[in-house]
Amino acid sequence: MNVSNWNIVFFEDSLAPQFFPVALLRPVFELVCGHGSVRERLRRRFPETEWGAILRPELRETYLETFPDCKIDNLNSLREAPTLIINGRWLGDPRTLEDLDEGTSGWIDDELAWSVFSPEDLQRSSDPSLADQVVEIAKSKRSVPTTGEMIHYPWDLIHFNPQMLSLDFDLNSRDEQQASFNISGLVGPREQLFIGQGAEVDPFVVLDTRHGPIWIESGAKLQAFTRIEGPAYVGRETQTFRANIREGTTIGPVCRVGGEVEESILHGFANKYHDGFLGHSYVCPWVNLGALTTNSDLKNDYSDVSVPLVGERVLSESNKVGCFIGDHTKTAIGSFFNTGSSIGVMSMVLPAGELQPKFVPSYSRVWHGQIEELPNGIDSAMKTARIAMDRRKQELTPAMQKLLQHTFEITQPHRDAALLRQSQRR
Repeated sequence: MNVSNWNIVFFEDSLAPQFFPVALLRPVFELVCGHGSVRERLRRRFPETEWGAILRPELRETYLETFPDCKIDNLNSLREAPTLIINGRWLGDPRTLEDLDEGTSGWIDDELAWSVFSPEDLQRSSDPSLADQVVEIAKSKRSVPTTGEMIHYPWDLIHFNPQMLSLDFDLNSRDEQQASFNISGLVGPREQLFIGQGAEVDPFVVLDTRHGPIWIESGAKLQAFTRIEGPAYVGRETQTFRANIREGTTIGPVCRVGGEVEESILHGFANKYHDGFLGHSYVCPWVNLGALTTNSDLKNDYSDVSVPLVGERVLSESNKVGCFIGDHTKTAIGSFFNTGSSIGVMSMVLPAGELQPKFVPSYSRVWHGQIEELPNGIDSAMKTARIAMDRRKQELTPAMQKLLQHTFEITQPHRDAALLRQSQRR
């Protein structure tokens, strides 16, 4: 059946907290992998569908502010048609969903990837917004084989990013208008390069497509002596400054990027203007990485990296893991992060001449290598966020302030635990 005539609903399941801190201010299906998020990938493929979302209650107001056409509070208001339910942790090819049967569910290793609900299914529970009820209804459907990957932690986004970059290049390049100018620094096949109309590429820029495709969005500006290896993506209005961007990297919209970046994702509206190394990392919006800020992404003994996502160490089962930095965090000049670091929302990291703590709770300050509460509380952090967003012609709305205040409150136990552990080590 033709999915274009259906509804699509994206949902978060019970594993959403495993993606903190990068998912503290957004649903998992808005995390970036490839050219964009799960929601963007499906909406691009099926633009005519009505759509909705099932997400944490604290995210609803800001999400509706960004996507007023999204149905959140009342999924029954979707049109009378089958509804394709998509797990926000599913990374897959939307073309595999184009000819599904009603009454089916796709599972990957006993985890729900998608399910086709009838209008009656949405009415079967008193509260269809509960993700566990969605899974229970999906279990009653006929199980069919499906493809793709289910992600479980932030480093999975990094691991699968090269794969999704290549997929998105194939999905998106057919209908877009490409700039016609020649690139003197192209190394590799031209058909693996897309440059949107209005992008600017200076002389002495090298674009290497030998190992994968490169997509440059409209309005991007690549300064001379920038080198980009595919697969890679550079978002709209992003600027690069003598940057060495290694393969497997996504740079979202309105970023400023210099220095070396390897297999990392900059979600959007992030600054890494100066020299310094960023590897196998995820950087959220409104983060500013000061000059020479650098992270390690490989241990000296090549063993698997553990990551303290919310203070509790999780073994990644990978030996290449960098850092995960939440929204609005700032690092000062010469900040050095250890392998597998987790830095929360709205933190202030000041240099100490040594490696920073591997876990920095949200709304904290690191001063001389020690974690502290923000000296002036959340108010000063809000003021800084307002100034940073205004510089990019964005607004810190009342709804976002409310979400940040909520996040401040729910992350207080993380700060308390980190301060206690720190005092016990003295």
